[in-house]
Amino acid sequence: MTGQFRIEALAPEHDRAAFACGSDPLDKYLREQASQDMRRRTSACYVAIDEATNAIAGYYTLAAGSVPLTDLSEAMAKKLPQYPLVPVARIGRLAVSVAFQKRRLGAALLWDAGLRAMQPGMGVFALVVDAKGKTAAAFYEHHGFVSFSSNPLTYVLPIATLAKKN
Repeated sequence: MTGQFRIEALAPEHDRAAFACGSDPLDKYLREQASQDMRRRTSACYVAIDEATNAIAGYYTLAAGSVPLTDLSEAMAKKLPQYPLVPVARIGRLAVSVAFQKRRLGAALLWDAGLRAMQPGMGVFALVVDAKGKTAAAFYEHHGFVSFSSNPLTYVLPIATLAKKN
């Protein structure tokens, strides 16, 4: 699957106008907001480019964040220093174009986000994501994320878990 796509940072030469994932807010974000957020350094946006057509097949955003230690499960929290906040990498958005769905591209984008978060110097404990509904929640659960006790639609995946899969 990865031979057919390359994942890279969003750049001006990428054609965002044709992207359609079936969610107007996600489509609009890529077209109208992603570049501004990158310029302001509030998030990074990575796109999967179809090698055959150069079309954007999917994208995700990644930003630094933190979560209260008390939001993590007791099992996770006991392994961490008892600081009030824990550093995380937050996946803000993840979308796959309708034309490329059902090809495991969402999983590849999620894995790419994890690899970026695992880089030395990132200093994050986990990936965190807010699921937008039951389908998204099932996707994240399938990939090993667990929900926060304080918010069942917010999911966390420790970097150590990702490193074991690598």
